[in-house]
Parts: sequence; structure tokens; C-alpha cells
Amino acid sequence: MQQTKEPSFRESVDLMFNRAAKLMDLSPGLEQKIRVCNSTYTVRFGVRLRGKIETFTGYRSVHSEHMEPVKGGIRYALSVHQDEVEALAALMTYKCALVETPFGGSKGGLCIDPRQWDEHELEQITRRFAYELIKRDLIHPAQNVPAPDMGTGEREMAWIADQYARMNTTDINAKACVTGKPPHAGGIQGRVEATGRGVQYALREFFRHKEDMARAGLTGGLDGKRVIVQGLGNVGYHAAKFLSEEDGCKVIAVIERDGALLDPKGLNIEDVRQWMNRHGGLAGYPNATHVADGAPVLEEACDILIPAAMEGVINLGNAERIRAPLIVEAANGPVTFGADEILRRKGCVIIPDMYANAGGVTVSYFEWVKNLSHIRFGRMQRRAEEARSRLLVEELERLSADKGLGWTLAEDFKERFLTGSDELALVRSGLDDTMRTAYQAMREVWHSRQDVEDLRVAAYIVSIGRVAQTYRSKGL
Repeated sequence: MQQTKEPSFRESVDLMFNRAAKLMDLSPGLEQKIRVCNSTYTVRFGVRLRGKIETFTGYRSVHSEHMEPVKGGIRYALSVHQDEVEALAALMTYKCALVETPFGGSKGGLCIDPRQWDEHELEQITRRFAYELIKRDLIHPAQNVPAPDMGTGEREMAWIADQYARMNTTDINAKACVTGKPPHAGGIQGRVEATGRGVQYALREFFRHKEDMARAGLTGGLDGKRVIVQGLGNVGYHAAKFLSEEDGCKVIAVIERDGALLDPKGLNIEDVRQWMNRHGGLAGYPNATHVADGAPVLEEACDILIPAAMEGVINLGNAERIRAPLIVEAANGPVTFGADEILRRKGCVIIPDMYANAGGVTVSYFEWVKNLSHIRFGRMQRRAEEARSRLLVEELERLSADKGLGWTLAEDFKERFLTGSDELALVRSGLDDTMRTAYQAMREVWHSRQDVEDLRVAAYIVSIGRVAQTYRSKGL
């Protein structure tokens, strides 16, 4: 039944939780314990900028401590408020459980427009915000580990890590207090691309199953599929780039703050991104049609729609007009609860946010492990792998020569076979394995239970079940 009133993001998350929980055998007390947010810290602090004191409001919410540390990004946006942060923290709990990273869910936010401040001013603001959280153990390698989110990136994470190290000079694991750092500051190769890469791996896994594709009325593979991407930030850019360059998808439209670009033959994503970096938007891009009002482009015909920016962009106002048979939620909460009901009734398949955008927290987990182990992935085994591979190649070539077979291995094959796995290759391998395994867990519930209509409910059932198991093992 269509909702008469659009629920808020927080309400949408709770309503989606309830849809799954009523299909599970949970005691009312345990269900309530999993649903509620454990705590939210609100901080208001002043920083002297441009000759006067500016006061900022920030949040750090901890949804569940069934596992510690808790994990979740910090976003910088004027729209940040407590309900949003708590909803995002809840999604982090379920997301971490789904992809089996050993974290509880948390989230942070600062009510600020980062574009209004110079870099050195942003550093002052970030360090002061970090100071307020660190002194309350709301940033700590063993208790609460932030990461980038909308409006933040490697730069801000490096500032936070340095601030923690200054305040905890003897903590050997200081770098593990935050993930998403640049590689030279304790980060990991592949973290920047991770969420977009995860979207790609999620789609590849979906397209491995003909039965699942049939639910969306799709056939064949990813090659040639028409894609619309809303939001060409870090996540949307990488997802669009990888899908178009590596899987043969045609990205026929991208939507940004200042409108949309359309090209039925497929956009050159790298070219569009370079234009955006130089000009601050899509307007004026010469190699595609620019539409000033981007919102209606979400309703254009395509095979795959990827909302990769804000929550609530697909809602009661436009859900009936969405024509994509497959939606991949690269952003958090881009489809409201009411819109979700309309789209399911229309037969649209939605790959849910807690799975589709879990690449970021998965690679953040790898970075955290790297920081705690104090060694780069691949450092111990890469050359050993190369040496074993070389022995095999040399033996094959010797046997060919001795037996007079006259065949040789192609040089490009030898080069690829003889290259040991470096950090980036291992990170991508681990991410691919994680996305495949998590999809299989969702899919099993989706296909084995008559009362589970869609992947979102399946994802919630898997996640809530795992959180419940952990709480039960603690005696709750």
C-alpha cells in the first residue's frame, strides 16, 4: 500500500528493519536492543577563523557495540543532523554484519559546507572536532574507528590520525584510529576506489545468476547495458568508470548538482570527471547534451540506475516514473521506504545499500588490520609467489625443448603469471571475495523463503541474525 506521507530517512531505516524483524524469531527485548541506537554525542566547539570565533556542531553516534571497535564515516554537510547520523550508524551495523567485518556500527557528522573554507581553515576545524571526539574515546583504534564519507576524504583522515597521534604519543597502534588515510600516511592501496569497485563487484555477482536477472527482466551480461549514475563523486565516478571501461557498460547519463549530461552512445567518464574538476560542474561540457534540471533524468529509460549521492532521491514523488528494472544503491538510503514499496510492486529489483556500497568498510577493515599488523600486504609473500611461478614456467619450457614439442608460452601470459600479488591486487581480491560471499548469503534467503520478496529484506534478515547471534553469545 502506498504511503500517504514520506517517512524520514531515520523512519525509513526503522520501517525496513521492522519488515525483516517480523519474519524472524527474535524476542521483543532482543529485537529492541538491536534496533535502538546506543548513544549519540553532540559537540559544539568554537574555532577562531577570519578574525572571529565560529561555532560548529558535530555528532558521533554509536548504534551497536555487539562488536568493537565500532566503525563508520564522518560526513561534512550542512544537512547533517542527529536523526541522519543515527540512521547512518544503524546502516553501518547491518552493513558490517552482512559483509562479516568485525565491527559495530557508528557514524559521525559535522554541520559545515567544506567548500566555504580554505584548506588550512578546514584543517583547524577538523583537528578541533577530532580533539573533542578523541578525548572521549570516540576516536580510538580499539573502540571507534571513523572513515571518510560525503564531504571528507584522505586529507581529513590524515589530519585526524595525526591529531590522535599527538594526543596519544605512546600508542603504537595510533594509525589504526581511522581508515581512509592516504597510503603514505598509513593508508592502503585501493581504499579510494573501494566503494565504487564494490558496486562493480556487486553487479558482476548479480549478473552471474540468470534467475536473479530474470527477476529484473534482464538477460545477457553487463556488456552493452545502459547505465544512469546520479552523483559523480568518489563512489559514482569509480563505479561508472569501472563499469564502462572494464565491463562494457554504456553510461548514458550522469546527474550532478548543476544538471545532467546525456549521450545514448555512452559518456567518457574520465573526460567528464576532468571537466568537472576544472570547471566545478557539468555545465558547458562539449561532448554531450547538458540538461539544466537533472532530477527528471532519473526517470529516463535504462537497464541499471545507480543513485550514488544523497539519501531519499527516489521517493513517493518520482517512484512511479522510474523505468530502470535494476537499481543499485551506491549511496546510503537513496530509496525511501514508500518508494521501495512502489518499485517492488512494479517488479523493479533493488540491490540494497547495506550490500552495494559495503566496499568502503570492507577495505577499511583491511586497512585497520594492516595498521595493527604493522606490515604491508604482500610484503612477505609476493616474491615467493613469483619464484614458484618462475620454476613452473621454466620447467614447462624445458620439457617442451626436451620433447621437441616446439611450443612456447606467450610473453604477455608469462608476464602476468610471473607477477606476484601486490597490496592492490590482494585488496581487490579480498573485496571481490567479500562481495561474492555476502551476495550468496542474501541470495540464499531470497530464494529459499516464500515470505522474503526482495534482496533488501534478505540482507536485513542475514544482518540482524548475525547481530542477534553475537548478543546471545554475550548472554543477552
